[in-house]
Order: sequence, then structure tokens, then C-alpha cells
Amino acid sequence: RVLSGIAVGCFGALVVVLGGWWFTAAVGVIVHLGLLEFFRMAQFKGIRPATKTTLVACQVLLITTQWGAMQAGWPAELSAAVLPLSGAAICAWLLLQPVTGSIADVAASIFGLFYLGFLPSHWLALRSLSAPELAPGTAWLCSSGLAITFSTCLMIVACDIGAWGVGQRLGRHPLSAISPGKTVEGAVGGVISSMLVGLLCGWVMGWPLGGLPGLLLGGVVALIAVVGDLTESMMKRDAGLKDSGDALPGHGGILDRIDSYLFPPAVVASLISLAEPLIRS
Repeated sequence: RVLSGIAVGCFGALVVVLGGWWFTAAVGVIVHLGLLEFFRMAQFKGIRPATKTTLVACQVLLITTQWGAMQAGWPAELSAAVLPLSGAAICAWLLLQPVTGSIADVAASIFGLFYLGFLPSHWLALRSLSAPELAPGTAWLCSSGLAITFSTCLMIVACDIGAWGVGQRLGRHPLSAISPGKTVEGAVGGVISSMLVGLLCGWVMGWPLGGLPGLLLGGVVALIAVVGDLTESMMKRDAGLKDSGDALPGHGGILDRIDSYLFPPAVVASLISLAEPLIRS
């Protein structure tokens, strides 16, 4: 478990540093494998999602997001149009099947597009940020996109480690029936750990008030990461599975490893987008 965790961490750090199409390709592979696991869980419930169409749509969404981040003008508009167009394509595919798709088939397919297409695409958007004023303290060393992406990852890691450490020592009250091993004390420890790392990252990046916005961002990231973790646990429980797969020794499937990383980038990207005009002014 430790060795595979270190290997995954090193691989993640490498592709984040490389950025560009290398990062896009890595995210694309992870999304593809994760989506296969998600559809496997859906099929355990008797659902027949539009697997191939959704797999292709997610890759198109990632490619156009990266393309739009590197270009100006219409490619970015194309990326924004991919989500509704993909949804229409998925519904059209289900309509053309010999046995017409059900509400569950449509819902699972569209959620797969959102869960493992739209949400992960925001990692590419974060990594492609190129506004020095968003991270003035690291402008001499790296781009703002790299600094913010790494900071977000570190907050999620801190949340996981803090929740595990505090939960092991002090955990007494179950957090949710969905995941009996998680405790309220562990969740609080994870949030506090993420906030402290966020404060440190904010200070290093040169954010105002000694990095205080990073403290708040760390709290938001931790809460969203916990939601992502419990959401995947809920789906596994409903499908009657212990793990989403067996791709990672000691960790289970791809979804078991990335569940905490799916929701935060979209939230961070939105908050950064809202804050950017204030920072510029």
C-alpha cells in the first residue's frame, strides 16, 4: 500500500510539473480507467449506460479544455459547448438502442460525463492559469497555475492524512453510515490539517493578510474532498462492492484513490475566477 501510494504520488507530481498535453494525457488515462470502474458499478445495479459514447465524450471534453486554455477565441467557446453536445449525443445513442434506455441509463451516463469529465477538466484549467498576480510570491519560480494546482493537491493530501491520523487516535463518533470507518473527529482533523496547509501555501504564494485566504480555501477544499470521498463510498455500497476495482495494490481501484480529487478543482477554479477581478483591481 505504501509503495503503490508513493508511486502514484511521484507520478502525479511529475505530470503536474510537466503540465500541458502531458498533464492532459495523464488525466485522460485516469479518467478513462475511473469511468470504466464507475460504469462497472452501475452495471452491477442492472443499469445499461452509454459506455463508449461517454468515454469518448469525456476525452473530447479534456482535449478541448486544454486546447482552449492554450489558445484564444473559439477553442474556449468550443470547450464550453462540449458538455451539452455530449449530453445530447449520449441520449441519442440510448434512443437508438434495440432496447430503449431507461431514466437510470440516462442518469448514469450523464453523471459519468459530469463526474469523470467535467469535474476533472478543471484540473487542466487550474494548471493552465497564467496570471502572475494570483501567486506573486512564486512568480520567480513557477507559474501561478502550477503553484495553485500543487497547493490544491497538498490541501487534499493534508485532509486525507489528518483525517486518518486523528481518526485513528481520537475517533469515537461515526461520521456517516455510508463509511463506518470514518469519524467526526477524523473529519475535523482533516479540515484543520487542510486549513493549516492552505495557510502555508497562501503565505508562500504571497496572498494578502499573511496567506489568510489560503486558510479559508483549505477549509472549503477539505469539506468538498470529504463529500467526494463519501459520494464514492455511497455508490460502492449501493453496488455491493468493497472496492471500485483492483488497479492499485493496497488501494483498490482508480476511483478509490481519486474520489477526494474530483470535486475540489472545480470549486477552487470558480473561487479563483471570482477573486481574480478583485486581485487585479
